[in-house]
Amino acid sequence: MEFDTWLLYSLAVLVLTASPGPSVLLCLTKSVTEGFQSSIYTALGSLTAIIGIMTLSFTGLGVLVASSEFVFNIIKWLGAGYLIFLGVKALMSKSENYELLDNKRELTKSSALSLFRGGFIVGASNPKAIVFFTALFPQFIVSNQPLLSQYVVFTATFAVMELSWLLLYSYFGAKSSNWLMKNGRAKVFNKVTGGVFVGAGLMLSSVKSTA
Repeated sequence: MEFDTWLLYSLAVLVLTASPGPSVLLCLTKSVTEGFQSSIYTALGSLTAIIGIMTLSFTGLGVLVASSEFVFNIIKWLGAGYLIFLGVKALMSKSENYELLDNKRELTKSSALSLFRGGFIVGASNPKAIVFFTALFPQFIVSNQPLLSQYVVFTATFAVMELSWLLLYSYFGAKSSNWLMKNGRAKVFNKVTGGVFVGAGLMLSSVKSTA
């Protein structure tokens, strides 16, 4: 792969990963309410799902998913429904204050799995990622070069950038948690994040397939 091709791809991925989306919001929320360690498992779940989407798109299966209105709508409504569920849950919360998990006890295996699963669901149920990667890869794939090596480079580049941004947002969220959780500010935080989750779910439900 030519360096110029990789650089252009990296710039496109940088814009995608730096822009806050549902996965960023989920990781940020977890870091504020449960501590930075919790957000790591959430970020890894989201990253695993999106790498799966990249793999499908790279092998051409993403085209079938993106062009199948039925499959596309299932993914879309699952994602929108889960985001709205998270939003309603936050809006209905009566918590005035939080005790950060990483300051009190270690994450149990079950709670870590739950965090990973939540991140995976949000990452996997975003149909915009399928459309993006299906449209992106053909612009950078060089047909006369080994596809496997190109896939590894594309995936590794994305994984490093995506995880870095998710953890960076989470880090700043964790650092601001002490301020956010004082004097009943947790209630305001829940209302704001709940509204954003619901809004993100409603926006996701309006996404159209490319068919």
